[in-house]
Amino acid sequence: MGLFRAVIVNSKMKKTLIIGLLAVAVLAAPGVRAQEDDRGFEIAKNLEIFSNVYKQLNLNYVDDVDPGKAIKTAIDAMLSSLDPYTNYFPESQMEDVKLQLLGQYGGVGSLIVQRGDSVYISEPYQGLPADEAGLKAGDRIVAVDGQSTCGKTTADVSEAMRGQAGSTVTLRLERAGVEFDRTLTRREIHLPNVPYFGFVGPDRDFGYIKLDEFTTDAAKHVREAFVSLKKEKPAMKGLVLDLRGNGGGLMNEAVDIVNIWVPRGTLVVETKGKVASKNLKSYTRLAPEDTEIPLAVLIDGASASASEIVSGSLQDLDRAVVVGQRSYGKGLVQNILPMPYNSQMKVTVSKYYIPSGRCIQAIDYSHRDDQGRALKVPDSLKTAFKTKGGRTVYDGFGIEPDVEVEPEYMSNLAMALTQKFLIFDYATQYYRTHKSIAPAADFEVSDSLYDDFCRFLTERGLTYNTYTERAIKDLREVAKQERYDSAIAQQLKAMEDILKRVKEDDVLNHRAEVSEMLKAEILVRYYYDHGRIEGVLKSDPVLRRALEELGR
Repeated sequence: MGLFRAVIVNSKMKKTLIIGLLAVAVLAAPGVRAQEDDRGFEIAKNLEIFSNVYKQLNLNYVDDVDPGKAIKTAIDAMLSSLDPYTNYFPESQMEDVKLQLLGQYGGVGSLIVQRGDSVYISEPYQGLPADEAGLKAGDRIVAVDGQSTCGKTTADVSEAMRGQAGSTVTLRLERAGVEFDRTLTRREIHLPNVPYFGFVGPDRDFGYIKLDEFTTDAAKHVREAFVSLKKEKPAMKGLVLDLRGNGGGLMNEAVDIVNIWVPRGTLVVETKGKVASKNLKSYTRLAPEDTEIPLAVLIDGASASASEIVSGSLQDLDRAVVVGQRSYGKGLVQNILPMPYNSQMKVTVSKYYIPSGRCIQAIDYSHRDDQGRALKVPDSLKTAFKTKGGRTVYDGFGIEPDVEVEPEYMSNLAMALTQKFLIFDYATQYYRTHKSIAPAADFEVSDSLYDDFCRFLTERGLTYNTYTERAIKDLREVAKQERYDSAIAQQLKAMEDILKRVKEDDVLNHRAEVSEMLKAEILVRYYYDHGRIEGVLKSDPVLRRALEELGR
């Protein structure tokens, strides 16, 4: 604290630096071990060096040095040498911290997206100020409180739209060539951590719960969803908990979610770190809702942290079958520490270990290669552990699913349609010309709708490059350098002609993939996020595989 005060307020620099150094000197008091004494000296020495570097810059640098910006840069550089999860947040970023940890912020409740120099509404959240004010996906944000958004990033516009709950913000919007203003009253926005739950399967006799984040009350909402499903169908055959794309959040919420299906007093996760007082074992503390119903947990490469505690502990306890792809591998625990001047710091304080004793951390940030990149835990250091039922599991690379389902990768066409916002624009146009559609669970992209989309693409003049085209172009350049270009020119031209003819049929050949993307984008216009989730579940291969396992 003293050091930062000294940096920001030069007149107090000398006095505060002395106080800071005296505090550090406690480490070097008589009776402290030599190693700690040396460490205390190193800390004091380097703090003094840092303070003098800034002092000399402030006195001698040709231009004025912004103290807040300079120190923030220094702090960020220092923390980046540790791991990606240890971060410093000045007072101006407290809304971002609230969003990350609590799933709430003061704002209007809408996703936005950048296209070129403009920013657009991509999805207003149901029942929140943006939705209530009539904002629609596809509306261009022209200005925020009179300030033009041209050339601004989504981060810039988002920051301008956020603010204290109860305050107002005026947006100038453009829709179909017509500009208009809307004044919205900001609210404390609580993002739903359970955007959808319902029944799935051919006979709709399996429950399904989608969990997006482990924010405050996540366990409460999952429990409520499960109780609601059981009440509606007491003979429900099984439950699927979908954690795909869930980057984690609060560890206590993960423990309480596991508690829904395992007995009270069960060890779920243990944390171990440098500070012994921060080490703890977390046990389930409530009566479970159901310890017998068959469970499946869906994960993928973006399932991390708290998602891995839930999926990994249920796997270790042999309480659920885990289906999908290997998880991210984040076994690090962070604490939020208060800092001077209403700032905060998120610090990695320990690693977590699930019931079998394994840690799923996949990257060793304490060891780096010559380029400074952190290294993955090598296979030779991975250790075998046993689940409660005696099955072998391994540490060091996330949660390996019990049933692996190969991920489906986007085609070149699908990536082009997404990057060029063509599906987004068509869905916007469709919504403006169709008052209603079938219920989310029944809506499908018909032949006539897909034909209309193909005409839309023709009007827009869709162009895109494939990996094959880029490879041919690279081959042509290499051949030219090696003077083989004239010898193989005819063959290269023939390959390009064949590829051109094949690409003309891409929209038909990839109809199933594109239709699902179209369906999802159209559904969210009418039924928001929960409608999109409900609509795409029917064709979800990972869910289908999980239901097969539960039905055995």
